Amino acid sequence: MKIDHRVPCGVGEEDGGVAYWVLHVDLDQFIAAVEILRRPELEGRPVVVGGKGDPTQRGVVATASYAAREHGVRSGMPMRTAAKRCPDAVFLPADNPAYEEASEEVMQVLRETGAVVEVMGWDEAFVGVETDDPVAFARGIQAAVLDRTRLHCSIGIGDNLLRAKITTDFGKPAGISQLTAATWFDVMGDRSTRALWGVGAKTEQKLAALGISTVRELAAADREALAAELGPTLGPYYVQLGRGIGRAKVDATPWVARSRSRETTFQENLSEWDDVRAEVIELAHRVAADVVAEGRPALRVGVKVRFAPFITRTHSMTLEAPTSDAAVLEAAALQVLEMFRRGRDVRLLGVKAEFDHPTGDPEPR
Repeated sequence: MKIDHRVPCGVGEEDGGVAYWVLHVDLDQFIAAVEILRRPELEGRPVVVGGKGDPTQRGVVATASYAAREHGVRSGMPMRTAAKRCPDAVFLPADNPAYEEASEEVMQVLRETGAVVEVMGWDEAFVGVETDDPVAFARGIQAAVLDRTRLHCSIGIGDNLLRAKITTDFGKPAGISQLTAATWFDVMGDRSTRALWGVGAKTEQKLAALGISTVRELAAADREALAAELGPTLGPYYVQLGRGIGRAKVDATPWVARSRSRETTFQENLSEWDDVRAEVIELAHRVAADVVAEGRPALRVGVKVRFAPFITRTHSMTLEAPTSDAAVLEAAALQVLEMFRRGRDVRLLGVKAEFDHPTGDPEPR
């Protein structure tokens, strides 16, 4: 499908009512939807995808269909917990190649509109377009994606990436929602800071401890005071988020990974620290191979440990110099491992190598 529109220009530039808009295209229950297309008999049933598809084994939920979410099943939840909450669910193993293929087909549909497309992952992308009717343009995208792939998507329309991303959830599933500077505080002002893209549970707690609980309060916060509490970059950045300020231009530059990581969930807890060390060494070498394949040296090394029953801790360190050397990454991972307090059984281990990011921009991508 070819959607008629003009060549994108800067945000706010108008000519006869035509303005630049950002659309956030988000595929609904993507992984589950792909599985349901392959197994039509699962339509309407609770479907949970993750691990090896066996809820009796350890693993986490990759995604859950809307029917499963009604029972409280969420991404990142242990598979066993998902089975307890929704015992009638159909559990399936993840099939990454199938999801990658479906995702690429969707992204190709978006590119064929002639708009600027910034891919954010398997199931989402930003589209930048100059049009006098962004809602009609969004409907055209929905129809084209559905026709080509049989997948539904929700679309958020905004005057920057932040607003487009946030408003997408308001239209789910398969809906269209719009949020601009003119409606920002009416829609977002009284919501929790957690409603902002880039604010997680820990940041929400930090802000609450400073007396900031809503988006409006964050927008009115003193930048210097927040910089003193949260750092010279993040403090002012969070104030910008509260005001709805974000990147206004969609960038088609291919996304570059900021890290490579590997992790393992053990079917039986590790109780001996020597076994933990051995697994970290194995993971570090697998990550080192990924770093070499990436073609960029690592700058930081992190380790994640999930203690029994389900307590997750992470630590990291900056290397003396960027490297792709497996021996250096192994030594760093073992050094980070010693930052953890021993004494509890370990159910999951992960090792991450982080690359230097050229922009230093903390905005989520």
